[in-house]
Amino acid sequence: MAIFLVQHGKSLPKEMDPGRGLSEKGIAEVKRICEIAKASGVKVSGIHHSVKTRAHQTAEIFTAIMDPGGGVQQISGMNPLDDVVDFSTTLDPFENLMFVGHLPFMERLTSLLITGSIEIPVFKFQNGGILCLEKDPDAKSWVIRWSIVPNI
Repeated sequence: MAIFLVQHGKSLPKEMDPGRGLSEKGIAEVKRICEIAKASGVKVSGIHHSVKTRAHQTAEIFTAIMDPGGGVQQISGMNPLDDVVDFSTTLDPFENLMFVGHLPFMERLTSLLITGSIEIPVFKFQNGGILCLEKDPDAKSWVIRWSIVPNI
């Protein structure tokens, strides 16, 4: 079982949309990543997202394409500067949940789970991309299993 971390899709500039909703390119990239994940057999039991519009819209696209049994839910604690240490204590590797959020939160959470420190970068997120982490049962630590990103 795993957790899936997603940085929201590319958003519109604040001058065009104060709520920073997804751009057309952001929507297209998220849809493409979803289709790749679905075709690869990725199964997600539920999708949680931050309160921000761009994360909600990204989560809705993933929900429409991947059809998670647990649906989509807005949760607190995933904004860009929220505490990843507190958040990490809520993660259950057996639930197969996807979390859609923001930088630097996603990168700090990944660093914390892999190294035990938010200061050691281990993965560079891209808008709309997925990072799959699983907990190694022997080492009892998180490892990066795979990633799908818009640009390689």
